[in-house]
This record gives sequence, C-alpha cells and structure tokens, in this order.
Amino acid sequence: MKKTIGFFSLFILLMLSACSEAEPASVDEIPSESSQSEITSQLESSSTSDIEILLSDAFYKLDTIVGDHEEANIYATRLFTIDEIVDTVSGVITPDEISEKKGSEQMLIYPNHFVTFKQSEEDAEVVLMEVATDTFVRNNYSPNYLNSFFTYVMINRMLSSNNWAQNRQSQCGTSGSCYGGYSTGTSTFGGSVSTNRANRGMSTIRGGGTSSGK
Repeated sequence: MKKTIGFFSLFILLMLSACSEAEPASVDEIPSESSQSEITSQLESSSTSDIEILLSDAFYKLDTIVGDHEEANIYATRLFTIDEIVDTVSGVITPDEISEKKGSEQMLIYPNHFVTFKQSEEDAEVVLMEVATDTFVRNNYSPNYLNSFFTYVMINRMLSSNNWAQNRQSQCGTSGSCYGGYSTGTSTFGGSVSTNRANRGMSTIRGGGTSSGK
C-alpha cells in the first residue's frame, strides 16, 4: 500500500512539474491580420507617444519573457518586412537612436524602451518585435549582443551609466551566459530569462487588435 501511495505521489509531482513548464511560442499561433495598408494607417494615425502601446495596439502579442522580475513583450506580424516596419514605426514615434540593420535584425532605442525587430528563424516571412524596458535590458542583456548594434559608449549613455557594459560583461562571464535576443521554439534563453506565457495577454497593454485571440 505504501509503495502504491509513493508511486502515486511521484506521478502527481511529475505531472505538476510538466504542467508548470511553459510551452515555447510558435509563429503558427499568429492569427489572421488586417491588411498591411490598414495596419499602416492605424499606426500613422495613432496619437500615443509610447512605443509599447503603439505596437501592442496593432500587432499580435506572441510571447512574454521574464528575467530578474522584469518582463519584455514579443509581438509578431507576417505583413511587413523589417525595413517596412522600422520605417513606419520610426516615422510615427521618432527613436533616440536607430541602429544599422545587422543581418536580419535592427534595433531602435526610445527613452524607456529598446525595441528589436528580427526576422523569425522559424519562418522568414515573420517579423518579431521585442519591446524591452531599459530595466529589463540593464538586468538581462548581454553587452556583446547590444554591441552588435551600438557602441559601448552609446549603450552606457542610453542606460544612464558610465560603465554598465564593462560591469555587465564581468557579470556575464561569471554566470556563464546572458540574454542575447529572442527566438521562438524555446522556453529558456540566456541568463535567467524564460518565457512566461501564463501572463500572455493579461496586462493592460494588449496587442493584435480584435483578432489577437487573447
């Protein structure tokens, strides 16, 4: 009898553990979108000065990631190329800094957010948009990753620090890894960053319009 109870308890623990593991996001979840012209018009007619609100009102929120008690949201679209969406978004809300396009990625820096536009590895027709607060960036990002877009001098200045990059580099070396950008198909990333799909769509900032499915 004791063996039966022990086996049953172990089974329950394994099931709870499996349920607690967040399933990775996939671009297959992106619902049907409005036309590119309709979304462009929506973006250009927006009165907000908040880049998170601008993107969340127009695009589907695919995922939320969390690290060091801070969250970053991932939006997705099949209707734009990186060049098209960066041109449109930066025309609506002018960023403080805009990087050169590095491979299939480009980054904009706003007063309180770093926004990364990236072609999905899962589907080249999909553009992923990661909106991270400067606190999330400061506590989780790899300086080497950011340095592929901006100089350390500029990164330090945008994070209001004289030596963030150098200090963070030391921390990343000690821990073994730091966060270096989002990809679908996995639930854990560099450092302590992991997906938090349980909170997807639960914040007051929502993305994807009426077809978001959240």
